[in-house]
Amino acid sequence: QVQLVESGGGLVQAGGSLTLSCDASGSDIRIDPVGWYRQAPGNERELVATIYPGVRRTYADAVKGRFTISRQSGKRLLHLQMDSLKPEDTAVYYCAAKWGSAMYWGQGTQVTVSS
Repeated sequence: QVQLVESGGGLVQAGGSLTLSCDASGSDIRIDPVGWYRQAPGNERELVATIYPGVRRTYADAVKGRFTISRQSGKRLLHLQMDSLKPEDTAVYYCAAKWGSAMYWGQGTQVTVSS
């Protein structure tokens, strides 16, 4: 069983910051979260940032320079530091992990940015 537990979402004013975390330590297999995605109402789920072992970090153009993805060394924890938040960043943010060809998702955490 794969468990991805996100935390850190909330309501913030434009220009503010939030840090999201994803914990995979409750999984039965040694799986590491590798990315963050988001889905706004009426939109498809979109990639925000990824960090694969041995591969450089990748970011969506909309968040480059404002968001930073990182992995906590020795633990199955993934973080997303979000700075200079904009109202268009409002969405449910999902943590993702990959095992072979299968993709696993967390339950999502709501991020709301007010103008």
